[in-house]
Amino acid sequence: MTYVLRRLLVLVLLAVVPALSFAQTGRADRLSQLENAKIAYLTDKISLTQDQAQKFWPVYNDFTTKRRDLNRRMRQLRIASPEALTDQQIRENLTQALALRQQEVKLETDYFEKFQKVLSIRQVGQLYAAERDFTREVIKRVADRRGGRTPAPRTDD
Repeated sequence: MTYVLRRLLVLVLLAVVPALSFAQTGRADRLSQLENAKIAYLTDKISLTQDQAQKFWPVYNDFTTKRRDLNRRMRQLRIASPEALTDQQIRENLTQALALRQQEVKLETDYFEKFQKVLSIRQVGQLYAAERDFTREVIKRVADRRGGRTPAPRTDD
């Protein structure tokens, strides 16, 4: 990827992410903008070639869809307050949560192997770091737009 194209992708990211908190568009539009910014950010950070990008993005999109589904199922288990459940229901929820965490580890292991078929091991490492960095940057920018307040800590973990 050329230097100019990489810089253009970063500029798109920097323009789109701050706008997310002010956008008057619907949730789906904001999520689409965020996904586009993430694509630009990851493409730049792991230095994808055009050939790699054509092979990588379908695999990565499949991975994120499956990971998102597992996370959604985990959140659903956390919704119920333990005080409102019987001991058996609590046991079932905890057993399901452990099973989902095992599925998540298996998913990550499977896709670690798939990513290595498309990317170098260095790029795979850069991918994981870039995902974390992107998430931190989005959270930081949202917090800055809210006047420096950080998001409330999650209590469902």
